[in-house]
Amino acid sequence: MMGFGGLLGLLILVLDVWALVKIFQSSAGTGAKVLWIVLVLIFPVLGFLFWFLMGPKG
Repeated sequence: MMGFGGLLGLLILVLDVWALVKIFQSSAGTGAKVLWIVLVLIFPVLGFLFWFLMGPKG
């Protein structure tokens, strides 16, 4: 059975995958995309939060 930690981990995984898809689709330059992708992959929670608040839009 999956506990609270498992659900939280699953939520973080889903949000990070969503962020990665949005980063790939953004109109940002290649360097910026690579930087955001690395940040999200190395720091799943903080990377997502930073991307969500300050990342490329559109």
